[in-house]
This record gives sequence, structure tokens and C-alpha cells, in this order.
Amino acid sequence: MPTLQKNQIHTVTIDGYSSEGLGVCRIEGQVVFVHGALRGEVCAVRILKVLKRAAFARTEQVLSPSPERRETDCPHFPACGGCQLRHMSYDEELRFKRQKVEDALRRIGGTEIALEEMIGSAETMRYRNKSQFPVDGAGQIGFYRARSHQVIPISDCLLQSETANAVAAAVGRYMEQYRVPGYDEGARRGLLRHIYIRTNAAGQALVCLVVNGKALPEEEALAAMLQKCCPNLAGVVLNVNTADTNVILGREYRTLRGAGELTDTLCGHRFALSPAAFYQVNRAQAERLYGKALEYAGLAGTETVLELYCGAGTITLTMAPHARRVLGAEIVPEAVANARRNAADNGIANAEFFLGDAGEVAAKLAAERLHAHVVVVDPPRKGLGEEVVEAIARIAPERVVYVSCDCATLARDVQRFRAAGYAMQRAAAVDLFPRTAHVETVVLLQRENS
Repeated sequence: MPTLQKNQIHTVTIDGYSSEGLGVCRIEGQVVFVHGALRGEVCAVRILKVLKRAAFARTEQVLSPSPERRETDCPHFPACGGCQLRHMSYDEELRFKRQKVEDALRRIGGTEIALEEMIGSAETMRYRNKSQFPVDGAGQIGFYRARSHQVIPISDCLLQSETANAVAAAVGRYMEQYRVPGYDEGARRGLLRHIYIRTNAAGQALVCLVVNGKALPEEEALAAMLQKCCPNLAGVVLNVNTADTNVILGREYRTLRGAGELTDTLCGHRFALSPAAFYQVNRAQAERLYGKALEYAGLAGTETVLELYCGAGTITLTMAPHARRVLGAEIVPEAVANARRNAADNGIANAEFFLGDAGEVAAKLAAERLHAHVVVVDPPRKGLGEEVVEAIARIAPERVVYVSCDCATLARDVQRFRAAGYAMQRAAAVDLFPRTAHVETVVLLQRENS
């Protein structure tokens, strides 16, 4: 039975980090995760919660600080759940992220292959090209408190572009002027749920307002206010979401002004992006990530490449000039429409896109005896279903390039691929999300008998 008790104060030395960036120490043989502590520090910590196998604590006083400790540059840290690592230097952040990925690949994936590279970002502030501001029943606009759905009002998030912050502020003024109620999750009433903003390299913005209803009051006045605060406004879109769900976007869209999509340039191609289409939030680092995926694909111009979870076709079309034929599969209809248009707009004739679930499309192509030399996957955080791994194995590509935003599910899937005859050969990590605990990883899996 644990002997630690809530509210006890202990003096500890921090040995390392959890996968979420919490400091790790041991007290009386029990693992304790400490908020706000850095590796190597001696801290006085207060026990917050005691579980069977671990406990959680917060730093009360840093008695011997790490040279990597930094004063936070954001007044909302650490209450806001958007950032986890603003208290450490960026060099230490990259060391933590390398450790996080390598630990997952070793402990869960069963491989001792170390990362070839941990590719840091030149920009650690205002790098996000997509912003999603929740709005609560009191009309507060900001971000959720860590591990909750309580909105913390924030006027200037340092991860978002200045344009996105200005748009959110303009929507706040519109709500106040026209008495537009925010959405109360508990009561399931109110109107405005989220403010979704996408920006491009040219400084244009697409604003999508998610509402619990079919319309907003004074929509023309709203569009005019947004145009005034954002002269490079590409368009304003209303999205209807009346469901009791944590999913941000509903299925119905209506354009209030301008275009219903935004165009950006990535890896030398222009991409049209609807609000629903997946697109990496850090454009500069996405180019480095996709460059690494292309390197791992090892294309000579004669191959057929299949990408599952292709979104608006960014990776598929990046690989198209280097392959004989590229295929992409995606379950979001708007994204598939974007991908097909993007291929046409970029003059790419060797690309084909399918609408459907990744596992079902892969199984169908396997049944049709498609031979893809390379399969690329870029799944959501939950990783691949076992049926997707099995379908890929039936297609029998020589190489699988796996791009992941969650190294734990990636490592689990590496184990599944090993059972299907694929061994991990190379791995690299790219930091698309500075100041947060998230990191992108790309690995090469080689068919063992190829």
C-alpha cells in the first residue's frame, strides 16, 4: 500500500521526464510525476494525488535550479493547457523529445534503433497556421485549462499568429455588440462554439465560425468587422454543429463572405484547403518532415506509392514527381475534393484519390492485387487499426513510411508490422509543435524478405 499522503511536502531530485514532460522522481520507492520540475533539479514538492503505482505532485520551491530553467514568457502558463514546456530551454525541450520518442520505440516497439535526427524548429513562437479558440457560455474566448473544458480567456497566445489573435478579438467585440451567446457545454445551449482560423504563408486568413444553430445574428456586420481587422481575409465560413460532441466541426458549411477555402504553398505545390482538410500546423517544419518521408520512400521514378490518411494530398503530391503513380485515400469528402483539385491545379497527372476508410480502401486494393512498392501512412493520434496493418501486409510493399504525431501508438504499430514481416530500419523526429510535449516522428519499415 502506498505510504505517500496528499499535501505532504518532500525534497526530491528529478531524474528525468514523463512522456508529457513532467519531472520524474522516486519517493520511498514510488514513482512521482512532478509538474513544473526539470531534470537534475532539487525541489520541494507537494503531493497532489496518490495512485496505486504512481503519484502526482507540483513544485513548491526549486532549491537547486537547472541551468535549462527559463522564466515563462506567457502569463497564462501553466494554467492554459496549450503549452507544457515554457519553463525549459528549447535545447532541453529537444533533448526531452528525443528521449520521449526513443523510449517509446524501445519500451513499446521493442527496437533499439536510435533517432538519426531530432530536427528542431527555427521558430518557437507564432508558428501555428491553424487556431481553434473555444467559446464558453459566458462568452469567454481562449483555450482550455489543462485536462479540462474550462475556458481560460486569452487575448494573445504566443503560439498563434497575430492575425489569428486579432480575429478572435474581433469576434469577441461582435459577440458583445450584438449580444451573441457563447455555447454552454453543460446546458447544451448558446450559439457560438468555436472560432477556427487558418492562415497561409502570404498572410491571408480563412475564418470558420462553429455554431450551435443554422445562422448568426447580423452576419454581414460580422463579416465586415472581420474584414476590417484582417484586410487579407480570404473568406468567412459558418459551420453548423448542433451535436452533443467534443468534435469541433459539423458536416454543414455555408460561406458568408469570400472563398470557402484557403490556398497555401508547401514543398513547391499549391494546396487548396477547406476547413475540414488536414494540414500540418507548422508549415516550415512540415516541409522538413515531408522531405524526410520522401527520403525514406527511396523513390527512383518507377514506383507505385499508396498513401493512407492523405488529407488534402500534401504527402501524396510531394511524392508524385518522384514516382510512376501515386494513390491517396482519405475518409473526409471535402479533403478528397481538395486533393483532386490540388493535383489538377499543380499539373500532376499521375495521382488518383479514393474516398473511404483507410482500412477498407487498403483491403479493397489488396483484393484487387494492387502492388504498391511503397505505402505511406500518416494516421491520427490513435494510430493504425490492426485491420489496416493486415491490409498493408497483404499489399506487400517493399517499404512502409510511417509518419506519426504520437510516438506511443507508432511504437505499438511497429510491433504489429514486425509480426507482419516488416522491420524498422530508420527513424527521425521533427518538432512541429515547439513549447508543447508533442512531436512528429517518421520511420522506415522494410519488408524483411525484399
